[in-house]
Formats: sequence, structure tokens, C-alpha cells
Amino acid sequence: MFDFFFKYPASVFAKGQFVLLASWPLWWMAALMVVGGLLLAWAVWRQRKRVAGRARGLRLAALWALQAAMLALLLLMLWQPALSVSTLKPQQNIIAVVLDDSKSMSLVENGSSRKQKVLEALNQGLLASLQKRFQVRLYRFDGKLERIEKLEQLKAEGPATRIGENLAQVVAESATLPIGAIVLISDGADNSGGIDLETLNLLKRHRIPVHAIGVGREKFDKDIEVTDVLVAQRSLEDSRLSAAVTLKQRGFDNTKVRITVKSDSSTLSAQEVTLHGGAASQTEAVVFNTGPAGLKNLRIAVEPLPGEENPHNNAVSRLVNVESRKPRILYLEGEPKWEFKFIRRAVEEDRSLSLATILRTTQNKIYRQGIQSPRELEQGFPSKVEELFGYQGIIIGGVEAGYFSVTQMEILKQFVDRRGGGLLFLAGRSGLSDGGWGRSALAELLPVILPDRKSTFRRDPAQVELTQAGRDSLICRLEEDPEKNAERWKKLPHLADYQDAGEPKPGAVVLVQALPTSGGKLPLLITQNYGRGRVGVLATQGSWRWQMLQPVADKSHEMFWQQLLRWLVQDTPGRVVAMTPKPVLADETKVVLRADVRDKNYLPASDAKVTAQILGPGGLAEQLELAPDPLTPGTYLAEWRAEPAGAYVAEILAKRGNEELGRDVVNFRREDGVAEYFGAEQNRELLEKLAAETAGAYYPVSNLSKLSDQISYSEAGISMRETKELWNMPALFLLLLSLRAGEWLLRRAWGVI
Repeated sequence: MFDFFFKYPASVFAKGQFVLLASWPLWWMAALMVVGGLLLAWAVWRQRKRVAGRARGLRLAALWALQAAMLALLLLMLWQPALSVSTLKPQQNIIAVVLDDSKSMSLVENGSSRKQKVLEALNQGLLASLQKRFQVRLYRFDGKLERIEKLEQLKAEGPATRIGENLAQVVAESATLPIGAIVLISDGADNSGGIDLETLNLLKRHRIPVHAIGVGREKFDKDIEVTDVLVAQRSLEDSRLSAAVTLKQRGFDNTKVRITVKSDSSTLSAQEVTLHGGAASQTEAVVFNTGPAGLKNLRIAVEPLPGEENPHNNAVSRLVNVESRKPRILYLEGEPKWEFKFIRRAVEEDRSLSLATILRTTQNKIYRQGIQSPRELEQGFPSKVEELFGYQGIIIGGVEAGYFSVTQMEILKQFVDRRGGGLLFLAGRSGLSDGGWGRSALAELLPVILPDRKSTFRRDPAQVELTQAGRDSLICRLEEDPEKNAERWKKLPHLADYQDAGEPKPGAVVLVQALPTSGGKLPLLITQNYGRGRVGVLATQGSWRWQMLQPVADKSHEMFWQQLLRWLVQDTPGRVVAMTPKPVLADETKVVLRADVRDKNYLPASDAKVTAQILGPGGLAEQLELAPDPLTPGTYLAEWRAEPAGAYVAEILAKRGNEELGRDVVNFRREDGVAEYFGAEQNRELLEKLAAETAGAYYPVSNLSKLSDQISYSEAGISMRETKELWNMPALFLLLLSLRAGEWLLRRAWGVI
């Protein structure tokens, strides 16, 4: 329609320069407009007596405006307006037809694949019409660009789509070839996150327009996609982990689906969830047991439903390194009690925890258990950094704050803040407020504001119940099903005692509440992160009744304490911590290695030499050095390319001179042909933006009739200037007719004819 009224496509107006072809001076036209306008004003003024009504002046002005506009338009047409536009010289320029040959082009929609639709569009005249005017070069691309001679060479099997990188390679050829334009045919499902600014600027500098042809549906009617899965990269043996699985769907509102977590051929978890209505994403927590030590390659999947248009995007892979280490916990108890005995029993059954205990038997005597050497804890609770920092977690039972020296208080604080350890406070006659902890140097660490009074410890029965946060927490997970788990907690034997822990701080999380027989609810288990570590308060010393008053086979007490203590120590870092942002590289080769390095006092070590020994598939072995991050002391970074697909292991070693500060291992995998099926709907927004930024145009694959005509308008390659006359546009004649008709209608309405 635009072409009918204005003679030429909109792209000609966008790229062309407005000119006047008449040889007469421009000021003549301006003078004639002024003189003509005055004469018309005089003529209209003479007719004022024939115009009746209060709005005589406005009516006369309207008539004059219409006549003056018509005069101006006629004068403009006499000066022969035109567009000067740059066009490609026939047969002297190359049109690069760049074809997406990735796996997403094999998706079938309405009975035919995206690749078949592309071939049909090219073979039904588009390719022939381009070849009549230009030299045409065919390219296929996925992760890399390749020149092809025939369309039959397209396979739609490429493992990745990298539009930006491949367009940059085509532009590089324009240094020696007259490339006049690029025709990009793709679904726009780019695996590299889009087209970077550098590539766009490169296309602009070379003035090469990109005409984007979009293929594929912009929205699937029926599809479920796993968009992300968050799960810890490390775990202790036999630990429960929670995978946060984010889904989005269309066409399956309120439908039940099954989410599975598998390691090799073993199913670790299977959970049924109901899909929400609407197109918004939803996140579901799926809990599973990691099992024995080793590297676990997890496959988290939603089982496909009948009618799904793209079942390939229902599963993702993640790596979890299940470590065989045994973190050490130091437990200081102020007096003999049942709780102390049963906590020790619970830890003895856990092969992933090691517990050393100090029991104060009298005011000046202690009893040590679980020590690794006669000298360990010989002087009681540690008063040196290197000794206390050898543990990953600390439990303080019913011990008053005054028992600790100023030095011990300070290193306890640094144990959490700098070391990144876990600290758990238990209730007792000398615990929490009754032990003066609310006014101690460690009050800042506590997740609660302790009551400013004594006698907060009560030897009265109390039931327990989970909060909503407790239902979601792995610490309190006795049953896999959340509802059954909450009911199991309600049926636990009542506690023998409880203590008023005060008000939770803003950043704290209450997991369990106590329900005293006297009424009300009190926070019982409260946790909070502090610095690099974590702090918890368990306001009872009576959980031992969960073991004593239940059948021998019931493991509620053991499970709770094992999970609580694993939370306490699992994330306590070593002196060297190696990590990578993406442990699974789906159709990517670049891996970023990061190491956090600390000295023996766990202060950032900015003067270390950090190296990585990388082992990969096919006997690959390579060593590289990590460079210090100037913005973060103690952090070292390196980028590396993992070319072959498979499993990799990188051992990070940090040294200061001849002293070894520590070492750590990080695992990652390279997978090909995965990302193509995710986000596989046509990314029209990306294609339109690319075309607009480069002075090209976007076309759906079903409507390419104008492409061969419009592609000529380009300033790249070998071009020439053409003049497109505008004076005889149908739109101008319609405008003249409209002005004249408008004046006649007004005159008729006002009785001026």
C-alpha cells in the first residue's frame, strides 16, 4: 500500500536524500508562495460579506489556509521534488545469503521443518531474482561460518547458533570483496546471548545492510521448557540437596507434570507438580540425596506431555561434586546433659561429620572426646586463630559468655566473619540471655535480639511446628513430601524445655517455633548468614526426647541433627576455593576459572602465584596461570577454551614463595547440541533490531516478494546515485484533490459558493 501511494518502498525514503530537480532558484519558489499567499488573502477578504456568523474571521482564515496549501503544493511540484539514493550496480556486487544451519532449524511446525520452509522460499524465485541482478554467495552457519555451493549442503544439524560472530566474519570478507548487502535467514535463536555492540558497530562502519528473514513460530502453542536449574556445585556424602527448577509453559495450564532428577541411570528423585496458569515462569524445589562420594552428572527433566511441540527443551544437566571430606565440629558444653549424649550419638552415625567435644565437668575440669591427638584441646577452648580455624563448625551449649576471654571472643567472631565457619548456640541454664550473651561481644552475630533479662530458660513441655521457611528448608526435611513432613513435626514428642530467644533480626529466618503449654509461639530454631559464615540458635536442650520416646527405628532425631550440622559446616570454605560460573557449558567453549585464596589466618592473599592444571577428554593436559583480580583482593581469574566435548577437571594450586597456601579442584563439562532447543521460538525482536540498526529490513519467510527490489538500496559495495522523481506521486495528486474538495465542502456548508 505504501508503494502504491508513494511510488517507492519506505526504505528508499529512509535512505534517500531529498532534492529539487528544477533549475530555478529556490528563493523564487519562496517569493511566489509569499506573493501568492497575499493575493489569496486579498481575494478571500473581498468575500467577507458573503460569510455569515460570529466565526467569520476563523472561516475566512480556514478558506485561505486551504488555498495557500494548494498553491504551495503546486509550486513544490513545479520545482520537481525527488530522492537521490545510492543503489548497487547490477552484476558488480555480491549479496551474501547467510543461512542458519543449526539444530533448531530442524524443528517441525505445521508439518514441515524450518529448513524446508527456507528452501521453499529460496527455490520459489527469491534466489533466482537475486542472481539476475547480483552475484550471490551462499553461506551456512551454526557455531562457525562455511561457504557452500548448493542448498542441498544444508543439514540443520549444527550444535550452536552464533549470529554475531559469523556476521563479523562475513564483514571481514568485504575488505577484498564488494559485498553490497547481507541476507540473514534464521530463527534468531542465538546461543551467545545476542549480537554484541562491537559487531553492530562493525556493520555500521562498513555500511552493509542486513536484511533479516525470520523463520519459525514466535510463540509455541504447547510447550514446556526448563529455563534454569540452581543447585549447589559441592556437597557432602549422603546429603540432601534442593534443586530450584524454573519452568515456563504454554498450553498446559493447571496440568500436572513429573520432575525427575537422575544420575546416570539412577533416579534420585521424582516429584509431581502442577503447572501454573499464564506464561509466567514458576520455580519448584526438588529434593534429592546425593549418595556416595564422586562426581555426579545430574539430568533434571520434566517428563514430556502429549502434544508438546518441542520436547527437546525439557531437560538440563548439572554437575555436583560429592566430596568425601569430613568437616570437623567443636562442641563445648557447660554441664553434663542428655542433649550432649544424643547429639554425639547422631554424629557418630554420619560418615561425613567429625565431632570433637569439650564437656565441663566441674568449674575447672573438662572432659575431651573425639580428639585426633593428645594435644588437641589440651588447654580447653582454643585461644589461637590457627587452632580454632582448623574446625569448620562450632557449637556452644549451656556456657556463659563470661567463660570466654576477650581474645577467644574476637577469634570466635572472626571464625564466622573471616573464616566462613558455622556457629550454633544452644539453650541452657547458662545459655543465651541467662548466660549474658545478649551483652557480649558476639551479640552482633546472633540472629536474634536476646531478651534483656534472666530466667528465660524454662523446664516446661512444648510442642513444635514448622514455619513456611522451615517447610522449605533442608535442615527440617524429615519427609520428602512437604505436607507429610509438616505433619510429622507436629507429631514429635514434646520438648523437655525451651528458652525465650527474643526477637529475630531483620535478616534472620525462623524455621521452627515452640508452642508452650502456657500458650503463644516462640522462635525455636533461627538462622542467619553473617560475613562469610552462618550463625544459628536452637532454643532448647530437650530434643533428645525425639529419640527416647519414639521407636528405635524412628530416625527423626538423628536426621534433624545430622542435617542441622551439615548446614553448619557444608559451606565452610578452605584456604583455596576454586569455582566456575558455569559448571556445564552447553554449546560454549569459554570457561572462566576463579580462585579465592586466603593465607593461614584466612586473610586475602594478594601476592600468591596461582596455577591451574587442567585435564580433559582424549588425554588433554594443560597448565595456565590465574591473574589477580585488581578489584577483589585474594581473587584470581583466568579464561580458557574447552574445545572437545566431555568432562574436565582443574586442580588449582596457590603458593607464596615455597609455601603452599592450599589447593582445590573444580569440575566442569562441555556439551554440544544442547542449547539449540532452548529459547527456540523465533526471536523476531533480535532480527528486527539487527535490521533496523544496519539500515536493512525484516521480512517473515512467508512474505519475501519485495526483498529483491529493496535490496538494491545500499551504500556498501560498488554503488551509484539514482534519482527518484516524487512530483508525480499519487499521494500528491490525492492531497491536491483533498484540499480542493475540503474547500468546496466548507464553502457549501457556510453558504459561500
